Amino acid sequence: MKGDNFTVWFTGLPRSGKSTVARLVLDGLREGGHRAELLNSARIRREINRSLGFSREDIKENMARLSYECRMLNRNGLIAVVTSVSPYRDLRDEVRREIGRFVEVYCRAPLEVLIKRDKRGLFERAQKGEVQFVAGVNAPYEEPIKPEVLLDTDREPAEACAAKVIKTLELLGYIEPMEQATYTQEETEIIKQRLSDLGYL
Repeated sequence: MKGDNFTVWFTGLPRSGKSTVARLVLDGLREGGHRAELLNSARIRREINRSLGFSREDIKENMARLSYECRMLNRNGLIAVVTSVSPYRDLRDEVRREIGRFVEVYCRAPLEVLIKRDKRGLFERAQKGEVQFVAGVNAPYEEPIKPEVLLDTDREPAEACAAKVIKTLELLGYIEPMEQATYTQEETEIIKQRLSDLGYL
């Protein structure tokens, strides 16, 4: 093991597949013998940060608390896997600086796909003005410019997305190659090229 003291931060619009892929990555890491914990921003908001709204300042505070939890997990030798819309690019960059060993995973899908996935009608209600602060509809979402991992979740199944995240962690040297992970040489070369373009390799 390379030392389980890094954070994998999933960002993207609601219904973009963050939680689904993150859980698969978490399972894969644990099956590979790594200690990892999932921090779901929406759940933490409901259970702990109920006093916070969705203004920029409240989002900043929520992300600061998530960042602190990640640093505590990392300090104690655990991988932190975070799912959070975290819509502001500069705030994500601030969290990156605070954490250090940080891998940004951007889950991307067209709005029409997200609306189709939305069984609770969140986007529809936001479009009607019944719900405020829905990123991508009546609140901003600033796409990552250079995420370590870019997942087009409308084109790739969740299992393939999770495999891409795991392979990226391997190529970054954060974890040892995992025997159960299957990825073609061509797919591996694509990830290597992306990491090379970002200055990692």
